[in-house]
Amino acid sequence: MKHELKKLEKSQIELIITVEPKEYEDDLKKAAQRISTRTNIKGFRPGKAPYEMVKEQIGEIKIMDEALQTIIERSFYKTVGEEKIETIGMPQIAIEKMAPRNDLVFKATVALMPIVKLPDLNKVKVEKKDIKVEDKQIDEVLNNLGKMQAKEVIANRKATNKDKLVIDMDMFQDKVAVEGGQAKKHQVYLNEKHYIPGLEKELIGLGKDDKKEFTLKFPTDHYLKHLAGKNIDFKILVHDVYELEYPTVDDSLAKALGQPDIKTLKELLGKNLTREGEQKEEQRIEVEIFEKILEKAQINEIPEVVITAEKQKMFYELRHDLEQRGIEVDKYLKDLKKTEKEIFADFQEGALKRAKSALISKQVAKENDIDVSKEELDKEIELIKKTYPDNPKVEENVKRPEVIETIASTIQNKKVVAWLKEKVLKKEEKETKK
Repeated sequence: MKHELKKLEKSQIELIITVEPKEYEDDLKKAAQRISTRTNIKGFRPGKAPYEMVKEQIGEIKIMDEALQTIIERSFYKTVGEEKIETIGMPQIAIEKMAPRNDLVFKATVALMPIVKLPDLNKVKVEKKDIKVEDKQIDEVLNNLGKMQAKEVIANRKATNKDKLVIDMDMFQDKVAVEGGQAKKHQVYLNEKHYIPGLEKELIGLGKDDKKEFTLKFPTDHYLKHLAGKNIDFKILVHDVYELEYPTVDDSLAKALGQPDIKTLKELLGKNLTREGEQKEEQRIEVEIFEKILEKAQINEIPEVVITAEKQKMFYELRHDLEQRGIEVDKYLKDLKKTEKEIFADFQEGALKRAKSALISKQVAKENDIDVSKEELDKEIELIKKTYPDNPKVEENVKRPEVIETIASTIQNKKVVAWLKEKVLKKEEKETKK
């Protein structure tokens, strides 16, 4: 295997890597075996067909395609090791030449690890706040739990601010129907703030079969960006008015929620709120530690590919969050009237901050010998496998160098965060004793 290295601007390098046929021969055989496990090769059981039979039926180029990722990953990481360069983020790969029984030539553009100079970590001061749960917080949760147990009874009267309405709602802007602004049998609780500010107030006093038309101005910072700051006309038809009968906050409510009495329920809620508050405080401490280090750290130019990688992660997280809430990404973008490219541009500042935090974490680990042992890595990989026991792709993915590197980085980052927290808290304890 041979390669050429070329330095680019913005702390990047370009590697032209050539892999000879004899160097990827075993990869082709393993790829053919994988193909034969999911393809019917006449006369052979899955995974048992010899290479020549798979080649004859499937074709060499498809075997090459199957093996390509493995060949590229191994040769790239070997080249980086030989050059003794420290890279960051995933390389951008472009195939220059690929044909069976010929040299494989590809170009890898990758970012070099920026130089990071940490401030004196002994001077980083972060105060940990005590978490105290007030009785009013527990009472608020109890009231919300009571609302969830409320009985809804049809009321043959006009609605008050304590009722629920079932309505048909149509929204218009300049006499044109708002896309997605129609809702049939929409439920509105008049004692709660609606996602359309002011709607609940307009509905008080309406009864069954009543109709009403009115205009509301959406706030300029409303999350529905295409409606923010706009005057929207509403047409409402009331189907039913429901009176909400809430249970008394006593032992009967506690029993309905699986607890013996109200005292036990309050104690349980207090513990849960304390635990939730402590978790939020730990997260706040982590953010503040990194923010204070970033204020005084010196980091040279961060390669664009690193920032782009962070943007991709942020978009994946957004997509996952929307899917969890049953919202399609395309509809979300349509509501915002933005493209993926525009969303990526919005991520610029956040991605830059995340990239800097990741660099800080790596530098702290480097300067303080915070490593990931083979045992720790193997344990985490086994945990991932057990989480997805029937997924063969997971089994294959955790063998890939870049996946292993990502898992190791995640473990290392957790250890760095724990180390920084301990350092800050120990320092504060010593200062208190003095």
